[in-house]
Amino acid sequence: MRIIYLDIDSLRPDHMSCYGYDRKTTPNIDTIAARGVRFNSCYTASSPCVPSRASFMSGRFGINHGALTHWGPGGEFQYPEGDGHSEEIPFFTRYMRKAGYKTVTFSSFGDRHHAWWYFAGWNELHTHTLKEGNENADEVNAAVIPWLKAHGKEDDYFLHIQYWDPHTFYTYPVEYMEQWKDAPLKAFPDEATIASQQSQSFPRSAQFLHWGDEFPATMPEKIRNRDDFKHAIDGYDGGISYMDKAVGELLDTLRELGIEDEVCFIISADHAESMGEQGIYIEHASATEAVHHIPLIITVPGMDEPGKAIDGLVYNVDVIATITELVGLEVPSGWDGQSFLPALQGGHWQGRDYLVLDHALYVCQRAVRDDKWYFIRTYHPGLYTHFDEVILYDMANDPNQTRNVADQYPDVVMEMDHRLSQWLHEQARKPGYRADPMQKVIETGPFKYLKVEDWVRRLEHKGRREEADRLRSVYSREALRPAY
Repeated sequence: MRIIYLDIDSLRPDHMSCYGYDRKTTPNIDTIAARGVRFNSCYTASSPCVPSRASFMSGRFGINHGALTHWGPGGEFQYPEGDGHSEEIPFFTRYMRKAGYKTVTFSSFGDRHHAWWYFAGWNELHTHTLKEGNENADEVNAAVIPWLKAHGKEDDYFLHIQYWDPHTFYTYPVEYMEQWKDAPLKAFPDEATIASQQSQSFPRSAQFLHWGDEFPATMPEKIRNRDDFKHAIDGYDGGISYMDKAVGELLDTLRELGIEDEVCFIISADHAESMGEQGIYIEHASATEAVHHIPLIITVPGMDEPGKAIDGLVYNVDVIATITELVGLEVPSGWDGQSFLPALQGGHWQGRDYLVLDHALYVCQRAVRDDKWYFIRTYHPGLYTHFDEVILYDMANDPNQTRNVADQYPDVVMEMDHRLSQWLHEQARKPGYRADPMQKVIETGPFKYLKVEDWVRRLEHKGRREEADRLRSVYSREALRPAY
């Protein structure tokens, strides 16, 4: 079987036309989706980039593979020590390669995040540039397409291709943004919501959209109104459109080779992106729906029901387990993923009852998601001190997660909290379990890219002394004495 996995950074499913988006952002991916199945409720177990792709490589939740943040305490990938490799928790790539599959990646992820474990098991690893994830889709394809022309007609390969274009900064040709100048815009957030966000002063908030003072024309300076919001959305959608153009070039190459209908495609993302939810823009900074809900499209040659949409809850680690079973292998006993292969074969399948999701880069949060409710417990807010300790969203009536209704539904809060506790107990009983990496991040604080003192100085520089003092009072220590 020829398998191509498109790993698209920061991609929201509701910004893809095959998921019903009004803008025709993904016509080439739409073509693939029409031949396969589209999952409406796929979630990354741990966000953002490093935790998610560590799950991709290991088949495990972040609490078990250990890399729950990008580096430092709580970011150490956990793997059995000594010579040789584990049979119970093998790397996905090594497991596939051992079974006779040629495993190939075109990705600069391991270079960008200094992730030694990402390099395990591939037959071929192509970083194609030294830009550490800042390359555009044309630069990726410049390396991928020659490989396809040379090797695409071979059998039994797993080809992983990563595109970064929906991730900031948007560095594609500006005309891909300008194509949306007359395109409609989603209703959320409306002018009143944006106006209410002007007082917020955390990173990637409406008034503090950028960490520094330089940004490309594809991004607005701030989100002051709906016009600025449209600028941001046009920029994001431009990145998606540019990436999709590259996917079209892949399809053209497969068509030239005569194998377009003989390739199994998996299309997904490491995480998605906040676009105004919780006041956060163009960032993946929390364990919220906007960040954790990711696309998943799978097409297998000869599928009985092409174009089908499936609603059951799945994790990204379930995708890895499913690929493994699809090629005739058993799912390793130490993986956390569960195969949903019956869903691809037209059999009975209903998905998981609920999911537990976590984030520990910018905040320390764990969430529980079921068909109706989204529960979040915040252990450490980092610079996002507007997050309540306990949050409950009614996703049926509030899909944009604007109202915390925890006080109105104490029984639901109790049930969701019980599910979270039960899940933690289940992880602790697994062989080889070590300390919860979340606790390590809580101890040191989720301050990898931005330190408290740095943000306090930025607030003061922008004349926001009241907010600086408020943040200083939350994290009071000698290093945060006023500069005035």
